[in-house]
Amino acid sequence: MEGEASRESCPASFHRTELAGLRAIPEDTSGCREGSTLVSLDAVLPDDLLEKVFSFLPIVSIIRSGCVCKRWHEAVHAGRRSWIAMSPQRPWYFMFTCSDDVVGGYAYEPSLRKWYGFRFPCIENSNWSTSSSCGLVCLMDGENRSRVFVCNPITKDWKRLQDAPGGEFPDYTALAMSVDRRSHGYVVAVAKCKQVPQDYYQWDFSIHIYESETGTWVTAIREVLVGWRGGDECVICDGVLYSLIYPTGVLGNAESRHCLVMYDLSTRSSRTPLMRMAIPVPCSLTCGRLMNLRERLVMVGGIGKHDRPGIIKGIGIWELHKEAWREVARMPHKFFQGFGELDDVFASSGTDDLIYIQSFGSPALLTFDMSLKQWRWSAKSPVTKRFPLQLFTGFCFEPRLEITC
Repeated sequence: MEGEASRESCPASFHRTELAGLRAIPEDTSGCREGSTLVSLDAVLPDDLLEKVFSFLPIVSIIRSGCVCKRWHEAVHAGRRSWIAMSPQRPWYFMFTCSDDVVGGYAYEPSLRKWYGFRFPCIENSNWSTSSSCGLVCLMDGENRSRVFVCNPITKDWKRLQDAPGGEFPDYTALAMSVDRRSHGYVVAVAKCKQVPQDYYQWDFSIHIYESETGTWVTAIREVLVGWRGGDECVICDGVLYSLIYPTGVLGNAESRHCLVMYDLSTRSSRTPLMRMAIPVPCSLTCGRLMNLRERLVMVGGIGKHDRPGIIKGIGIWELHKEAWREVARMPHKFFQGFGELDDVFASSGTDDLIYIQSFGSPALLTFDMSLKQWRWSAKSPVTKRFPLQLFTGFCFEPRLEITC
């Protein structure tokens, strides 16, 4: 596997970083005339210029800079205006093992190709649903689907939203989040699906929307699907909520492919039935995942065998153009084999131009750069497999300092 293990400790919270005491610069009088004074460049650098310099550094370096001295600590915490214009940061990937313990794992920084010990705020169990956008991560309790949290994993700022409507225990739930990069306001969408009591054919499907400006939930749409059900995958892209739905195989519905349904969040119109605008996925897929990559709708999925659709023979990436899917890339066989024992279950997530793919049965992590069309292994993960049935998962997020909940 390409790259060697690189792992460091990242402060649990840069708001709680231990301050280094102010230390006088030792005077070196050699070669200096009598009466001359040694002046620190930091002492004459204006605060706004110091913050501007910080804004060109990677997030990890900015966090560590706050440990140098009191002035730098204050500059790191007070520089929110500078952080708005800071250099773009590539998305990090948070990897952890599936267990009932408190979730702690490692974050991968792709630019430096290093792993950092990282404890994620709010998340209590590995079965929680997640969605990220512009520095914020939305999390939903896997046991109580009405409990929803929003956090900035870098600053550890977080809040619990009002309980989402639609019931605590639906059969299927999907979560999506979108942050406005100018106003920093955000929208959270939860799609819930529950089988109609004593009816094997019909499923109640509802979409609930939360807006940070109002702090309230609104049930935007409620429909009954016949022969189809909701799932656990949706995303907001360019003001539209996209969700994958799945055939139930009843009432003559022999379709084996998923479909994509959409709901326009800007108009909030529900006059047209969802299934009337449904778009089939390009082939029989497993582990289909939707992603917003610079307002382009991208899907990653395992390509099923013709005779055994549940067994994958490869992994593909597609982009939606109007109502048609265009194939972007297929994972080369050497990378597909590099996962080892890859079954039909894997995790994938992406933002900006970077996609991460990880097998549930292995801590190996593969990246795909959409702009360069390049596959690459991450540096070796410090997460180790301790027993045969141990599972791993993860998701990516954009590291930012100025976004709050």
